[in-house]
Amino acid sequence: MALKLKTFLLLLSIINFKLQAQASWTLEECVAYALENNLEVKDYEYVSQTENENYRQSIRNLLPRIDASTGYTINYGRSTDPFTNDVVTNEFFSNGYSLNSSIDLFQGFLKMNAIKTSRFIFEASLQESLQQKYLLAFRVMRAFYDVRFFEELIVVSKGQVSVSQANYDLVKRQIELGLKAGADLYESESLLLSDKLVLTQSQNKLELAKLQLVQAMNLEDRENFSIAKKRDNQDLDWVFHTIHTDSIYRQAESFLPMLKAQGYRVDAARKQVAVSRSLLYPSLSMYANIGTGYFQTTRDSMGNTIEFRNQIRDNTYRSIGLSLNIPISRGWAGRSAVKQSKIALRRTENNFKIQKQQVYNDIQELVVENRALQKEYAQSLQKLKAQELAFLIAQRKYEKGLVSVLELTNAKNLFAAAQNENLEVGLSLEVNNSTIDFYRGVSLFNIQ
Repeated sequence: MALKLKTFLLLLSIINFKLQAQASWTLEECVAYALENNLEVKDYEYVSQTENENYRQSIRNLLPRIDASTGYTINYGRSTDPFTNDVVTNEFFSNGYSLNSSIDLFQGFLKMNAIKTSRFIFEASLQESLQQKYLLAFRVMRAFYDVRFFEELIVVSKGQVSVSQANYDLVKRQIELGLKAGADLYESESLLLSDKLVLTQSQNKLELAKLQLVQAMNLEDRENFSIAKKRDNQDLDWVFHTIHTDSIYRQAESFLPMLKAQGYRVDAARKQVAVSRSLLYPSLSMYANIGTGYFQTTRDSMGNTIEFRNQIRDNTYRSIGLSLNIPISRGWAGRSAVKQSKIALRRTENNFKIQKQQVYNDIQELVVENRALQKEYAQSLQKLKAQELAFLIAQRKYEKGLVSVLELTNAKNLFAAAQNENLEVGLSLEVNNSTIDFYRGVSLFNIQ
């Protein structure tokens, strides 16, 4: 029985470990889940699907137009007999059928330019959808690193609480031995409660950071959510000492979805000018139709109404022809449309330049920030080591009664501040490096 109980507990611990492991999300898993479930990304995908259908329809517009029609008419009172063309006053009915077809032979290349315009718009929508995926991935990445920052901050806060608890216990024992006065205990207790408050605040910020991450992911199961721990050998990669804005921008310009999308928008606006000009040219179309009908007043020599089948056969008519439409004056609407499309083209080109300028400025800021963060991180490491040594010395002196609790508190606070600063600068540098990698064309999240 004891063996079975032990086996059951072992299996239970294994299952619990697996569940905990499954609940820990890596950055790549968080991004992948967000891309699959984020509603904003889905909306952009629907836009792309709509533009794809518009492009397909613009191609289908080259096909002939075919319409079939039928009608049933009852005439009352004074009317014209469709068989004799005499004026009659009696009631009769007629039934007609027709099949019409037409095809545009020339419209100033309007439809060809419309196809190219819709294709460029479709390509632009694909790139804009891809850009939204990248933006979402970076939002998730920043939220992920915020969670990691507060998790590591909690570790620091717990260390501070542990030290304060040990000092509180030490003072309490010294008071019991008569080595210190009771007032010293209140100072140690105040320091301990202050550190516990900081720990609670960090835990609350961690919960808020987790909430923001799961909201960006659109994750429903938020109770058991946790991120994977940072690997011990995961150090910052110091490879960006010689990066330059111009080289990174040239790499970004060749693939960045937002720039490619705007480039397609410029091409579409340029083709839209050609579409507007097409309306100024004559258009030529060909049409053909066939029809027949049944008339109650159509009678034979004996005065009997000819039966339906014979009338449908005998009343059949066919026609084929060409139609030429020459625009002469429409209140200058055609010329105005050309001018407006040219203005729209210049505006689109200007927006393209604005986006390029913004991307260049963003890269420039990232490069400057990267160099500054590298220096700050190196200095924060030195500061952290110095403050840690100062705190350890102050702690030993405090245990021997050589310094006051205020001096120990000051040394401990400086050490905690150095830890927080090093942690914050390190994560900022990691995010900065990842962002620069993106602009350099490095595939970060396997986004398609």
